[in-house]
Order: sequence, then C-alpha cells, then structure tokens
Amino acid sequence: MRPRPTNGNGPSHPARDYYSWSPVHPLQLVQLEMMATLNLEPAGRSCWDEPLSISVRGLAPEQPVTLRAALRDEKGALFRAHARYRADPHGELDLARAPALGGSFAGLEPMGLLWAMEPDRPFWRLIKRDVQTPFVVELEVLDGHEPDGGRLLARAVHERHFMAPGVRRVPVREGRVRATLFLPPEPGPYPGIVDLFGVGGGLLEYRASLLAGRGFAVLALAYYNYDDLPKSMDAMRMEYFEEAVNYLLSHPEVKGPGIGLLGISKGGELGLAMASFLKGIKAAVFINGSVGAVGNTINYKDETIPPLSLLRDRIKVRMTATGRASSMPMRSPNAYRPMGKRSPRSSYTQKQGTILSPLTSPCTRLACMSWWVLISSLEGSLSLMPWPRWMHGSNSRLSSTNTWVVRIRGVQAGEMAQPLKARLTNKNIRFRG
Repeated sequence: MRPRPTNGNGPSHPARDYYSWSPVHPLQLVQLEMMATLNLEPAGRSCWDEPLSISVRGLAPEQPVTLRAALRDEKGALFRAHARYRADPHGELDLARAPALGGSFAGLEPMGLLWAMEPDRPFWRLIKRDVQTPFVVELEVLDGHEPDGGRLLARAVHERHFMAPGVRRVPVREGRVRATLFLPPEPGPYPGIVDLFGVGGGLLEYRASLLAGRGFAVLALAYYNYDDLPKSMDAMRMEYFEEAVNYLLSHPEVKGPGIGLLGISKGGELGLAMASFLKGIKAAVFINGSVGAVGNTINYKDETIPPLSLLRDRIKVRMTATGRASSMPMRSPNAYRPMGKRSPRSSYTQKQGTILSPLTSPCTRLACMSWWVLISSLEGSLSLMPWPRWMHGSNSRLSSTNTWVVRIRGVQAGEMAQPLKARLTNKNIRFRG
C-alpha cells in the first residue's frame, strides 16, 4: 500500500478517507490484487510422470494463502485438491520447502496438489483413455485460508501429457495379437517390455506411453474384452501371449535376446504364467498379482493349471483398526499389536475386532459381492500417476501394495504344472518384494 500523503505540515488527518484524495481506477485495483505470480517449472507442459515445481512470488510477508488445483477427465468428471500455506518473510512460497498447513493434505508435499485430487462424483476413478491428449490442470492462488472464499491472486494452466515429444504410437493387429506398441523418438534398438493390466480387460496405454518416453519399447497388450478378443477370461491360453512375445522379440527396434514383463493384478498373475511357460522372458515386475491361477484356468499346449479353489467354510472377514477389511486368520484379542494413537490421516476407524461372516448373513454376502464387483471394475487404475486419495482411505496416503520384482535365469518352457510361484522358485528365480 502506498504511504499516506502529506500536506507539507505533516501527515494528513487520520480520519480522512484514503481514496477521497487519491482516486484509483478499478482496473488499477485489479492489477494490484493480481501482483502475485504463480510459477511452474517446467512451464506450460510436462509429462505426467515428470516432477512439477510450483512456487508463488509477490506475496506479502507471511501472507496466508490457499492453493487450488483442478482438472476434468475425458468424461467431464471434476477432480480437485487444495492446501493452505503461509508465505515466507520475503513474500515467497515454494512448495518444495514450505509444508502445507492443512486442506487435502498436510506436510511437505511438493506434488500434493496433483496426487491428492479427489472426484466430485462418488467412487469415480481418474483413468487416462486417450494418451494422445493431455490432462489440463488449472492452478489458483487465493488470499487467506478459505478454499472457496478468498480473492484470486494468481492463476496458471498446465498441460500434463502422456506421450513425450517424438514418442511413436503404433497400433498392432498381427495374427491374433491386439495391442499398441510405443517406441522412443529415435531409432532403436531398445529394451522391450510387455505391459499387462488386470480385471476389466480392454486396452490401457498410459503406462506404456510413459515408459516409451524413458527409453523402452513397450507393447501394451489386450487379452480380453477388446476388439475381437474373447469377452470373458474363463480360460487363458499362453499361446496368445507367446505370439505377442514373439512379435515384440522380432521387431527390428527391440533389443534382444529377451524382453521384460510388467503386470498389475490379473496381469501380474498372467505375467508369472508367461515367465513359467514361455521362452525369451528375462525380467519381470508384478504388482499385486496372485502367485496362482485365480478365477480361470491357465493352459499351455498339453499342460493345465486349474484355478485355486475357495474354501468358503474357512473364510472370516474382520475390520482392522484402520477401517479396512482383512481376510487374515482371526487371533485372540491379546495377540494384537498395540495400535497407539490413530493416524492423523485416518478420519474414521471401525471398532477393532469386528467380525463379518459372509456365510451367515445374506446382506453381508451381497455387500462383499458388491465390493468385489466395484474393485474389479477399477482394475485399470493409473499406477504410474498419483491415485485419487479416496481410493486409499478417507484421509490416508497411498495404500500398501505387494510388488514382486523377478529376475529370471534359465526357465524352460513346458515343465511340470505347479502353482506359479513354486514353478519359478524351483527354477532358480529370485523374488524380491
């Protein structure tokens, strides 16, 4: 604010209205309010897996502000997040150094405005279907700590892309294979990867497109519920996946003599089967995958791995202290580890020891079935991008996952049918996870 003018004999009368002697045009007032600048690095656009630096300059010393972020997905659903901050004594705010004081998250989280976004629609998941278009993120700086009430100080728009400049996208229809191949900008050869997603089927490309920007030739492979492929996964034949592996190995821009696998959930289970039966697999990463056939039969030539049976009479579900369902064997109350204080990120906690039996209550059985259907429908989650926080608990951070990193040495095709992990362990394969 400008200093109060003087009349030559000292300061003007303190009761005099400031604007009565120095009128300011409304446009000038708007410019004064918008003196703060919101700086993004990289500016304008970046890849979804690339760190984004966010800072604000031109604030008053220790000024309280609120930062908001919003984007709309391809179906028009709105995702938003906000956080409260306080500028430093120089009127600057750098999210890499300043902790959030509350809002959608708290603490030092430079990328919190992106990973903490929540949908306006209940149970809606942020999924990128068309990797050739970006997500457009709108960022705003508001005065004060009211996320919807402060005046606007600064605003910026940023594009988050899924294909780095020059990455090549090649649709694949070779024999029975239905996939999309992503290649780095320059001619190869490059390490090859087959990318597999889980229940729900279809063809998801965002992870493959991002990995291609990091120097990999990635085949995003569909295996059911896509194009002319089977609509269900009652039986999985390894010959289809073998054809996909051979296609990738024979590509002139793929570096041999072997390739890697990347699978999540059902894709992780199928990746273990591929590593068990097929030649040419040199490395694999499995995220939350089963170590046995679940829900369907796995076939390769004259060998069959039947699905694991469900022992319904031995199932008991309990609610853990964090409010999540657990299928672990029940223990006596005095066997539980002391929980101490509840995490500040958990807004609600179920009573510890609550037991739900899906066999004794039709309503509970229906609830469990509905939950399974919901989880199955969300299998195509963005594992390389920040997941919406509502999927990890009301106010929690990322939920835990079971990730297998497998290095394969000398697996022969067509060997004895065992549970998948047993087959791999017996053939000198190391599991880390």
